[in-house]
Amino acid sequence: MAAPTRAYSIVLDWLEARLRSGEISVGDKLPAERQLAEDFGISRASVREAIRVLDAMGLVRSSTGSGPNAGAVVISEPSAALAWALRMHVATRSLPVRDIVNTRVLLETQSALEAAVAPDSDLRESCLARAGYLLGLMDNPELPADEFHRYDAEFHILLASLTGNVVVETMMDSLRQATIGYVQETVAAVSHWPEISRSLQEQHHRIFHAVRERRGEDASLALEEHILWFYSLLPNRD
Repeated sequence: MAAPTRAYSIVLDWLEARLRSGEISVGDKLPAERQLAEDFGISRASVREAIRVLDAMGLVRSSTGSGPNAGAVVISEPSAALAWALRMHVATRSLPVRDIVNTRVLLETQSALEAAVAPDSDLRESCLARAGYLLGLMDNPELPADEFHRYDAEFHILLASLTGNVVVETMMDSLRQATIGYVQETVAAVSHWPEISRSLQEQHHRIFHAVRERRGEDASLALEEHILWFYSLLPNRD
């Protein structure tokens, strides 16, 4: 017997239809809770539950109180919801870190190949300039580990964005966030982080130069070795 449809899903279906038709766009406010409850014949509690779900999905941002800034506004943060879900499933061991890492390898190595043949553009130049700047920051041996990882994540996402594929970029961002926990655990478990960070930087520079020089095969191979090398440092790989 099929599970009954939850009342709040009515609001989710309604919003999806309006977004697809263009009647509602990013930046628009949703109708008030009372209005939605009356329109769909459901309780205001069900409407609030729908808003909470949409908020967790990165589709709306809610503000409490009264006045022009109150209510739910449509936003677009797709990686936030995907990253949150992946992190929770990684934590429960239902998604092995090994599989997350292998998925990163597949996405990033393919992105390197595509980036090598992407046409010159202002976007490419700005991404490479930013990636080079981040490398400079990470070269600082006094840089705290948490800042290093933040710059590291942005560096990888920037290179993936050179393909111009926003779905790949979104998934990359989500996968990076999903592995935050194991990265922190790995660093906390080692006593030679300065040595590790130097090795990571040597790998980053090799990747960066290959991408900048459009040597896609070299960049792809360097990325695979880089990702798997760091994963090999995990004391308890699943």
